[in-house]
Amino acid sequence: MSNGSSITQFLLLAFMDTRELQLLHFWLFLGIYLAALLGNGLIITAIACDHRLHTPMYFFLLNLSVLDLGSISTTVPKPMANFLWDTRAISYAGCAAQVFLFLFLMSAEYCLLTIMAYDRYVAICKPLHYGTLLGSRACVHMVAAAWGSCFFYAVLHTANTFSIPLCHGNALDQFFCEIPQILKLSCSESYLRELWLLVVSAFLFLGCFILIVLSYVQIFMAVLGIPSQQGRHKAFSTCLPHLLVVSLFVTTGTFAYLKPPSISSPSLDLVMAVLYSVVPPAVNPLIYSMRNKELKDAVWILIMDVFLKEQTTST
Repeated sequence: MSNGSSITQFLLLAFMDTRELQLLHFWLFLGIYLAALLGNGLIITAIACDHRLHTPMYFFLLNLSVLDLGSISTTVPKPMANFLWDTRAISYAGCAAQVFLFLFLMSAEYCLLTIMAYDRYVAICKPLHYGTLLGSRACVHMVAAAWGSCFFYAVLHTANTFSIPLCHGNALDQFFCEIPQILKLSCSESYLRELWLLVVSAFLFLGCFILIVLSYVQIFMAVLGIPSQQGRHKAFSTCLPHLLVVSLFVTTGTFAYLKPPSISSPSLDLVMAVLYSVVPPAVNPLIYSMRNKELKDAVWILIMDVFLKEQTTST
């Protein structure tokens, strides 16, 4: 195949050759997907319906859950269908759409995690200015800026990637369309066209990471200055879920994309892709609700309301 225009479809990675293991992977992915839909759906509905949760922190959490739902719905359904129908094919347009949506949603999630770190910084280090710095209009503007800039970034990145001629077939060593795997199929001289955008991306994501680190350095200094142990524990407990989510997101994503080529292998790439693209959307709702009494109470009230309505309807 001389260039990308001659390719009508890509072949995704086949996990296993035996039919029984393919079906096992289908049920495993289905369970994770349903868990992510349920957990994030409950958080979105609880925050939207409970007026007590109409605060900046929960507004950002609602957006995070929307992004998690979108990202796992971009990567998981296609391999599930392939497992079920015993195929590896994804159309050229479908692959481009998957790359765009994954880039858009994952980069927006990273920007949102940076905004949430700033939210915790203001709440703990500048509590008297919280209502001024994080008013409803400011929150909407920050989230809109994150979504809008990441949309433009994803359009630019996707268009540049799929304009590169491909000289090495159409088989991808991944269960979804991922830019590094597509670049492996590119002609050697064309890879440099993508290099400048990768460098810009690295600086942007490094900038977000530095902002997160700086926010938590200030937070830890402020928490250590609180005289009472109970006060320190309460302040830190509000940051712990976000810190866990950021750690999971950054460590898995960084290792997946920046690991040394000497240790790279299809099986390791597959495991890391699952860890940074499939696992976080499923476990984030659990992490955020684990130590958050307000959110747990809102979700429990929501579940009980639904149950009572069903009971009333059935009687």
